[in-house]
Amino acid sequence: MALDATDKDGPASKAGGVAADRLRSIVERIERLEEERKALSSDIKDIYAEAKSAGFDVKVLRTLIRLRKQEAAEIEEQETLLDVYRRALGM
Repeated sequence: MALDATDKDGPASKAGGVAADRLRSIVERIERLEEERKALSSDIKDIYAEAKSAGFDVKVLRTLIRLRKQEAAEIEEQETLLDVYRRALGM
């Protein structure tokens, strides 16, 4: 296979028109982040276990964390709808 003037690094640097070094770098970065995410997930699981052993309700903690990520108006709207639905069901 003949090399053209733009492919100075040879066939190993580009395979099928893809810059192999760049691709390898991207894949390795993703793999490192996936490992970090796995470690963080394990840490979070440990914290929930600690909370449970301290007597906290993990389901409620998860709800609190989800709510803290939302805007106040969004939370208020959900609580209003929940109240309307409860009344409709006679709760």
